Amino acid sequence: MQTARLRLSGLIRKEFLQVLRDPSSLAIAFAMPVFLLLLFGYGVSLDARQVPVGLVIEHVSPETRDFSAGFDHSEYFQSHYFSDMPAARRAMRARKIDAIVQLQADFVRRLNGNEPAPIQVIVDGVDANTARLLSGYIQGVWDKWLNGRAEQRGLHIVRAVQLEPRIWYNSALRSRNFLVPGLIAVIMTLIGALLTALVVAREWERGTMEALIATPVSVREVLLGKLIPYYLLGMGGMLLSIAMAVFLFQVPLVGSLWVLLAAGTLFLLAALGMGLLISIAAKNQFVAGQIAIIVTFLPAFLLSGFIFNIGSMPPAIQLFTHLIAARYFVAILQTVFLAGNVWEIIIPNALALLLMAAVFLGLALWRAPRRLE
Repeated sequence: MQTARLRLSGLIRKEFLQVLRDPSSLAIAFAMPVFLLLLFGYGVSLDARQVPVGLVIEHVSPETRDFSAGFDHSEYFQSHYFSDMPAARRAMRARKIDAIVQLQADFVRRLNGNEPAPIQVIVDGVDANTARLLSGYIQGVWDKWLNGRAEQRGLHIVRAVQLEPRIWYNSALRSRNFLVPGLIAVIMTLIGALLTALVVAREWERGTMEALIATPVSVREVLLGKLIPYYLLGMGGMLLSIAMAVFLFQVPLVGSLWVLLAAGTLFLLAALGMGLLISIAAKNQFVAGQIAIIVTFLPAFLLSGFIFNIGSMPPAIQLFTHLIAARYFVAILQTVFLAGNVWEIIIPNALALLLMAAVFLGLALWRAPRRLE
């Protein structure tokens, strides 16, 4: 038993020395999360703000100026004024504006005469998500202006249904609060797989695998000696990512940090096991790295629920997403960050991660070389 511990500690020490001699692992564990979080955290946003909108007011009056002020003073719009509709339509075709709001010349007369006074709204539907948000924002400006006008005239607008929205878990409606936790899962997928995808392949390329097989160490000890150092590096990268999310991107951490770290351990073991399996099968660092990016990063980015809603995907793709470890980790991260320790979500997803970690590590142990071919 003592001899086995000495062998394992020697393998771990060897791997740490290898990390110090070849700092690419340190770059993957610490530099890559910083770069990707800065890139996606600031570059990817689902919020529609400062959207260029064209206002066509055919007859200027105090009422129309009051209405247009709702666009001028809103953080969601960037107002552009046009004298007529043809000019506004040309601007929309040139993609200079995303919507047109027209008040016709008889708008004020109809309004003051208690006649229907419609406004025309034309929205560019090329980007369907922005178009839906923009339509809602314009409707909000219109409703706010009507309510303000009614209050000025001492009137009370009676509505059959009065909506009182209440937003839970992300009351600021910042898409960054939703995206950054999911981004941590995507980054940790890539880091975990890359850290171990190269280690066994590197041994084969440098001819040191033969020396390892010739020693008294067992296959289990070799894999543990490679797993433990990169697990510690990966957890360091995760702590750095969480710190950036909380202190740089101001994402609230409602739940427990320890729950996050426990779930991160399960997920990282699954990712490291996947990387080890790729490294054992590839025997070439370049090929192993390419496979790791294709089979881990891309599915995690597209099919984990990080950006795209899994419920909106075709049924066959929804079934396939159950094979993506990042799907379960994204659910845990977004829940713990924004809603807290909701065990109904955390426990089933954690068990799925535990199962996937056991499967990948078991396959890596089964496929690990035991003798020279």
